[in-house]
Amino acid sequence: MAVVFGGRSPEHGISCVSAGSVLAALDPDQYEVVPVGISRAGQWVLTGGDSSQLAITDRRLPEVTAESGTAVVLNADPSSGGLLVLDPAEGSRALADVDVVFPVLHGAYGEDGTIQGMLEMAGIPYVGANVFASAAAMDKEFTKKLCAAEEIPVGPYAVLRSGMTLTEQDKQRLGLPVFVKPSRAGSSFGITRVTDWADLDDAVANARKIDPKVLVESAVIGREIECGVLEAEAGGVPEASALAEVRVVGDYDFYDFEAKYIDADAACEYDIPADLPERVTRQVQEYAVRAFTALDCAGLARADFFVTPELDVYLNEVNTMPGFTPTSMFPRMWAASGLEYQKLVNRLIRTALNGGAGRR
Repeated sequence: MAVVFGGRSPEHGISCVSAGSVLAALDPDQYEVVPVGISRAGQWVLTGGDSSQLAITDRRLPEVTAESGTAVVLNADPSSGGLLVLDPAEGSRALADVDVVFPVLHGAYGEDGTIQGMLEMAGIPYVGANVFASAAAMDKEFTKKLCAAEEIPVGPYAVLRSGMTLTEQDKQRLGLPVFVKPSRAGSSFGITRVTDWADLDDAVANARKIDPKVLVESAVIGREIECGVLEAEAGGVPEASALAEVRVVGDYDFYDFEAKYIDADAACEYDIPADLPERVTRQVQEYAVRAFTALDCAGLARADFFVTPELDVYLNEVNTMPGFTPTSMFPRMWAASGLEYQKLVNRLIRTALNGGAGRR
């Protein structure tokens, strides 16, 4: 099997950290692992797969470069076996057939349906959502539209495509504060909390450094609650995990990148399971499973919600390849549900193999 990580998105470093945790969990007696890194420039390399090199060290994130290993390419011919090594001395040669790919990629060019399309072309089974679900969940506009169509509550928002600005009517409808974010990004990159309309243009410009399409969301006052979802192994209704509550403390205004990954121990407090009335817990889990189905997800997803002081529940977003770092909520929620990290990884691989190659 191949573990693919890194990638061209701003989430490159977090993908490397997630992959390090996945690689460390794979039993070498059970899996022959091919660790493939993708540089920020898009070069694919066969790496050594040393999980200790894929960790945050002195506040620095790991990185894949063209010098990290031997160049490889994914052959889209389904009869080729998948990966070809490009050896300057020996020319191209095929690796052993790749039975399944675990694309531990976050953000654009990985979690958005692009690599999923390549793997479909190559006829290789892979962990996680298919092309459509990956693309729809990555785009927060369409996540909200599809989930709202299934009567899952979402907060007020406006979409600013390239060249558009927020109208006065939208400002009145949304109110302050608002969160301005790239429509197709994750790990809280490019997000700004705006409390004065005079700061809106700068916030939009910041988000557009990542994505020309921007969302402006009305702030939902409440608690941040997360729920993991897994595809049922024997078919049937997807399974929801115990819930997690994330509380941002210290000097952070919201759950941004630094709070999530760099200063997680000092910036955040977590409750797993979240301290909620049973009725609300069931409601969040039901919405998470319905969102998973509405987006046609497969394998896994993490659904993020807000729960207001009045105990109303609003969907924030859905992640089809959530973080797998040591501090990530998805594996921690499933551990609290009785499925520890290694068993979780094994289950995801089994699900992918059982689903087979081709459109699912």
